[in-house]
Amino acid sequence: MFARQALRPAKTLGQHVRRYASEAPKAEKGMGSKPLYFGVGFAAIAGGYAYLRRQQDAPKSASDAAASVKEAVTGPPKVAFKGGDQGFLSLVLEKSELVNHNTKRLIFSLPEEDMESGLPVASAVITKYKGPEWEKPVIRPYTPVSDVDQKGTVEFLVKRYDKGPMSEHLHSMKPGQRLDIKGPIPKYPWSPNKHEHVAMIAGGTGISPCWQVINAIFKNPEDKTKVTLVFGNLTDEDILLKKELAHLENMYPQRFRAFYTLDTPPEQWQGGKGVVSKELLKTVLPEPKEGEKIKIFVCGPPGMYKAISGGKKSPSDQGELSGILKELGYSKDQVYKF
Repeated sequence: MFARQALRPAKTLGQHVRRYASEAPKAEKGMGSKPLYFGVGFAAIAGGYAYLRRQQDAPKSASDAAASVKEAVTGPPKVAFKGGDQGFLSLVLEKSELVNHNTKRLIFSLPEEDMESGLPVASAVITKYKGPEWEKPVIRPYTPVSDVDQKGTVEFLVKRYDKGPMSEHLHSMKPGQRLDIKGPIPKYPWSPNKHEHVAMIAGGTGISPCWQVINAIFKNPEDKTKVTLVFGNLTDEDILLKKELAHLENMYPQRFRAFYTLDTPPEQWQGGKGVVSKELLKTVLPEPKEGEKIKIFVCGPPGMYKAISGGKKSPSDQGELSGILKELGYSKDQVYKF
């Protein structure tokens, strides 16, 4: 039943959705238009060290304390990406699988089977490749979709773009080939219960950094953050991580809701139609008056940033807030652009 509700057009949801967007979460049962391009911000690698230091100095939750006890007994986990002056790692492609007509899931092996990536939530990596006839290598950022504590591998969802040198190369790679990857590139420093309610506005593969935060929230039984996702795509086939998102909707119906909108919906589509609109966001987002209790994350193509929040000035400068979110009364401090 919930899945059908989540796909209804926003205008049919009315006050019920607004109550969901504003009310405190209830206790769970059981477990505690136009082409979309991948937009992801990233900062200087040196910031990764400062971020990790802040994480080390932050107060520890019960789960953090348990992890600390385990670490004291077994030693700290081995991590692949250490930032700083580590340089690029040459990782072997273990598996490449087609997700839809233009997106692949690429799984790379870490240097050792018992290693974790070492990429904190939320962070990205940069990839580097130089074609045989190119004068300079191409460098592109990507956000992993695998768990931060996953052993032995790190995974990415990569959409192929015509004349996109890195995405075309990644789609052409065969298992056994290598790719240079460096990280972490820190983004928003997430910690459990940092906000009572977060909203994600994503387009296309812009779901990747949003998923990184969403997955971390619902994997942690101590994190009670409420999440609203607004996800825009061209077609139904373009909705990435659909099964994973549906699973969270079923497991946490009082804390997670997803609203979809498509440029070209199928005939029986019950969700939104067209681009992410002011009407939809006004209906499903938490009220701006909630202040620091809420945070809104945006990640998508340049046109989406322009319409929803305004773009960033640089990877380290969020720029001014504009667009629909400003019109709806949100402040610059309430919005983060991945």
